[in-house]
Amino acid sequence: MILAFIEQRDGVIKKVSYEVVSKAVASGKITGEKVAAIFCGNEVSGIDNLAGYGLEKLYFMKNPDLNNYSSSAYSELVSKIANQISAKTVLFGNTAMGKDLAPRVAVKLSAGIITDCVELEVSSDSIKAIRPAFAGKARQVVSLRTPVKVFTLRPNVFKAETGSAGNLDIETITENSVNLASKVVSVKKSEGKLDVAEADIIVSGGRGLKEAANFNLIENLAEALGAAVGASRAVVDAGWRPHREQVGQTGKTVSPTLYVACGISGAIQHLAGMSSSKYIVAINKDKDAPIFSVADYGIAGDVFEIIPALTEELKKQSN
Repeated sequence: MILAFIEQRDGVIKKVSYEVVSKAVASGKITGEKVAAIFCGNEVSGIDNLAGYGLEKLYFMKNPDLNNYSSSAYSELVSKIANQISAKTVLFGNTAMGKDLAPRVAVKLSAGIITDCVELEVSSDSIKAIRPAFAGKARQVVSLRTPVKVFTLRPNVFKAETGSAGNLDIETITENSVNLASKVVSVKKSEGKLDVAEADIIVSGGRGLKEAANFNLIENLAEALGAAVGASRAVVDAGWRPHREQVGQTGKTVSPTLYVACGISGAIQHLAGMSSSKYIVAINKDKDAPIFSVADYGIAGDVFEIIPALTEELKKQSN
């Protein structure tokens, strides 16, 4: 049995969960195993959409205290269902929640765990995970020997493939009391901001912008593209941008369809966090900047001239 974890925020299923379910269903077809998913919360919208990705069974662990993530409650419930259905493989998204929850579940299941997988090679009798190593310069092929295996999948890497919608059997389990050894008491949200970890398009800025006030150029270009705003570590360390926008080895690892790097030289720590992007566009006045070594398209020029011109052109195209 394969178990997929459905992540939600405010009752809305996260995009990465569809990718996790899709990969679970595809893997089940190869191994001959049935696939189920687990959702923890109280109310949810669009849950029936999961049937379109081939899912047939969902365990809905329902309790108002599960609306916000609790590491103690979620890990206990996920491991409980995994044991109940004798799951041999458990899949999570490699998100902030997934990176915290998956190891806790692995401990409870005495399972091995491989994090930040960018591919799963599934055969009838084994699963091999491929993950980046050495700051993205190499890739490891890793397998687990434990009876139960846990994997976290990098967002935006696995395609969420829809198929013919079947009948989704939702088993609602009302949990009258949950283990709230840890509990979220308040949430601060960045309203209207896209999360760089899951965004399909990201526009990032670096020290080449010279000062924090010039980040309005990045924000304007991001708005024109419908993109999230990212930043290099140097920019975050300088206090220009919040840490949640930091892309790199000490920030967030991203895999968008399009990554636009503006005024970023391309330190190895930054490249480790974004080099798996499908298309990379670099804008930098230094034609020898390391960022150009990974870029699909490069513009050697002044960001203060190129970004406004590019933004204006994009706005014309959208009108």
